[in-house]
Amino acid sequence: MLTMHMDPAKSILDLIGYDTAARVTGKHISRVYRWTYPSGVREGTGGVIPHGDALKLLAHARSEGIGLSEADFMRAPVIVEQAGAA
Repeated sequence: MLTMHMDPAKSILDLIGYDTAARVTGKHISRVYRWTYPSGVREGTGGVIPHGDALKLLAHARSEGIGLSEADFMRAPVIVEQAGAA
């Protein structure tokens, strides 16, 4: 089974942490996860983190010494094969 995880959201959230992203942006954790879903799937954003939230995450990353830049918020989608999929 193939699941599409949309970058850049997934990469950024894997780096910062989903719980931390929810806390920093003031969003519910379920909203943060939806950033990683394709558009039209469970209210996904296609891997795009909304601009205002992206600015908050970037500021947080800079204050914590996490290596993120503006360019990290602009990557193409990737397809990830799940382990054990047939």
